[in-house]
Amino acid sequence: MDEPTLRQLAGRLVRVPGVVGVMLGGSRARGDHAADSDVDLGLYYQDDLDVDALGALARDVAGPGARVTGRGEWGPWVDGGGWLRIDGTAVDWIYRDLARVRSSWAAARDSRYDFHQQVGHPLGVPDFAYAGEVALGVVLADPDGTLTALRAELQDYPDALGDALVAGLWEADFLLDLARKAMSRADTTYVAGCLFRVVTICAHALHGSAGRWLVTAAARLPGAPPRFGDRARHVLGSLGTEPGQLQGAIDRAGELVRATAEACAGAPHRPGDSPNSSRSAAT
Repeated sequence: MDEPTLRQLAGRLVRVPGVVGVMLGGSRARGDHAADSDVDLGLYYQDDLDVDALGALARDVAGPGARVTGRGEWGPWVDGGGWLRIDGTAVDWIYRDLARVRSSWAAARDSRYDFHQQVGHPLGVPDFAYAGEVALGVVLADPDGTLTALRAELQDYPDALGDALVAGLWEADFLLDLARKAMSRADTTYVAGCLFRVVTICAHALHGSAGRWLVTAAARLPGAPPRFGDRARHVLGSLGTEPGQLQGAIDRAGELVRATAEACAGAPHRPGDSPNSSRSAAT
């Protein structure tokens, strides 16, 4: 779908009661999409969302079999929306509660965050991802300027959030201790769960240290430990089923945590002073 078509569709969406604005998100907003990438449209709503009117519009543009969900039907943080096919293109409508976006942004500025349990998200959905989506998204329709103003505000990645994500490395050390206790009984499943979270906590810490919303592979971040991606894959790709093999994986994970902590401690600055800073990037 070309931009004029997307903007025309967005213009129809904002006429649905409750929809405040529409943003293009995901890989197409970042410009790193493939030809077959979905078109992700964030439907930012406030107060009551007229799902019936939204469903009628979906059927009009995507055919009689198109449907949209109720609010929260996809889970508390993914929320809801519709998986549609419009003129041969996969187009996802994704609900976003504007009040929750604002509260998540306020929490991030105050160094508070959490990973919320959600189907399809093994680590959980980081609440600050809502702010990141707006920071990187492309505004397609915004009748009263709400999204445009919020997006401008979100260009400054909060130092407090970055510091909190780096401080969160304490959990990685704790998980390594738990994994070691499962090593002697060769509990590969438990060790795998611990080490998966260890690696992802390191990735979040590196993003926080770099002052970037979670969008770039951690290995490509400025200041990331050498070969971070390869080392992370090696941790998770060679667990084994014997105590000795598990010990090796845990040791490698421990080295990765130490390297991450050293990289974060050695970061000379957050990139907000740089004109190319990903403080204006997103999840």
